[in-house]
Amino acid sequence: MVSLNALLVAGTDTEVGKTVLTSALLAYWQQHRTAQAPAVLKPFQSGVGDRELYQRLFFPDMSLDAITSQHFDAPLAPPLAAALEGRSVDLTSAWRALETATQQHPWVLVEGLGGLGSPVTYELTVADLAAAWHLPVVLVVPVKLGAIAQAIANVALARQNAIDLRGIVLNCSQPCTPEQIDQWAPAGLIANLAQTPVLGTLPYLSTPESPAALAAAAANLELESLYSATVPHLAKSR
Repeated sequence: MVSLNALLVAGTDTEVGKTVLTSALLAYWQQHRTAQAPAVLKPFQSGVGDRELYQRLFFPDMSLDAITSQHFDAPLAPPLAAALEGRSVDLTSAWRALETATQQHPWVLVEGLGGLGSPVTYELTVADLAAAWHLPVVLVVPVKLGAIAQAIANVALARQNAIDLRGIVLNCSQPCTPEQIDQWAPAGLIANLAQTPVLGTLPYLSTPESPAALAAAAANLELESLYSATVPHLAKSR
């Protein structure tokens, strides 16, 4: 069960910038590549937001169900949201959606939920699923007080589960000065403590639904590590 041309965009917590990074990568691809577009999957979504944005910005002809195989109304962890509806989380349908996408597209971006330790079912976390599905991971860390500890804790969880962690991306979810970035989320310190490369920092985007702004933000990241992890021939073509 291996998905060589998929990448899981994970985070340290909810609302840290996973959707922004995923959108930036999609926008960059659309702006700079003429090859078949990548797919995006949000396998589990609770509440409204991410899949609706992907449909609106990048896939207007795609149904929401094609982006998200399982949707729950309550904005809670999937097992809790599912229980409110008398349902359970179906990992098999999520895997089948991923398997189909990897067969039909050159690259598949999979947005996770919450942090790597967030529950997907009553037994499994996002980290467990990434390990079981052999998904390489990029970790989004928000630029704020506490970012260093959050980054180290999530990297430790990834390492504990033998996850292929390709790097860390810092995200300014609020306006940040260069001094604040250096004080709250110093890239060198995080990279040294985590023994994981920091691939760059996404700036605060006042217009996070602008494909041009998203693509420009992605252009400042070290994308080679992400491409080479999932689509080696595309990395060589850059």
